[in-house]
Amino acid sequence: MLNKQTKKKITFFLAVRFGWLFLLALGKTLFVKEKGRHYINWVKAKKANYIYVLWHGRIVVPIYVHRYEGICPMVSQHADGEMIAVTMEKLGYRTVRGSSTRGGKKAFHNMVTRIKQGMVGAMIPDGPRGPRHDLKPGTLYLAQQTGAYLIPATFSSNRKIIFNSWDKFFLPLPFSKNIMLYGEPITVPKNTTPREMVKIRSKFEQQMIKLEQRADEYFRK
Repeated sequence: MLNKQTKKKITFFLAVRFGWLFLLALGKTLFVKEKGRHYINWVKAKKANYIYVLWHGRIVVPIYVHRYEGICPMVSQHADGEMIAVTMEKLGYRTVRGSSTRGGKKAFHNMVTRIKQGMVGAMIPDGPRGPRHDLKPGTLYLAQQTGAYLIPATFSSNRKIIFNSWDKFFLPLPFSKNIMLYGEPITVPKNTTPREMVKIRSKFEQQMIKLEQRADEYFRK
């Protein structure tokens, strides 16, 4: 009889090794409608750098939709980050490991370098441990240092499982209908003062929360 710790290790091993296959298989069954792509096209037309910004609980469909695009996400060095990183790398992402609580300084500088080189970034500003929907300022400082646009993104589904975790992790069920939303891009000027940064942070956090609410309301009509 396996004890709780052994079961946990086995689950972790399987998630790390085969999580990407599960996500790929699940994604192929989903019906995904996208809204707001014109924001991405607008930024591309300006030949500007940009960074996708997503809440921790709403990453499944965006990871699938943007697979094999060579996007550079920052992923934490915690255990859950290991699962996410391996999954994303198998799906064509080029991860940078680090977070606000571990390896953050080095990861930040790596992200700045890659984005300035023209790579598309991705940030999860309430990870790795929350609080949920609490936008940590590192994402804004990254935009300030690189001149990149921040593009909020989220999704919702008509059939899903919402886990009882800190981030209310959202997993769409096979063959569900999904809406993928992109919000209006913002920039953070180089000369932004600390007081102005607080206002930008609050405004962008609310923008992301409202975008998620819009996605959820899509299937309540």
